[in-house]
Amino acid sequence: MIKTVWKFTVFFEDPFWVGVYERETQGEYQVCKITFGSEPKDYEIYDFLLKKWTYLRFYASKDAPCITERPMNPKRMQREIRHQLQNTGVGTKAQQALKQQQELGKQDRKTRSRKEKEAENERKFELRQQKRKEKHKGH
Repeated sequence: MIKTVWKFTVFFEDPFWVGVYERETQGEYQVCKITFGSEPKDYEIYDFLLKKWTYLRFYASKDAPCITERPMNPKRMQREIRHQLQNTGVGTKAQQALKQQQELGKQDRKTRSRKEKEAENERKFELRQQKRKEKHKGH
């Protein structure tokens, strides 16, 4: 049997409301960060997840240990849910995974922009060389 654990947390991270969607499937922990503008209503979150599910980019954390949960007493589960509702913010495991995703995105952007800049400089150099050759041809 394949067990999947999902957790969606919405909190205020100045100046925006942010949702963190955590999921664990087959021993793999993944996280996705969603930024909302104003405070989202429950039905807006539900509608967002239904309509834009395919566009969410999940990041898999390699070093995070998996959560294995045992069956829980219903009263204990209610206490846990109440405790989680009072607790604001995101778990440290999700924060680490999001930070790692941000760093990888930053590295990708840097390499991409460096390559684009080098290509642009090469193109400008070729144009200058061509202009120099055309100036010498006429005389």
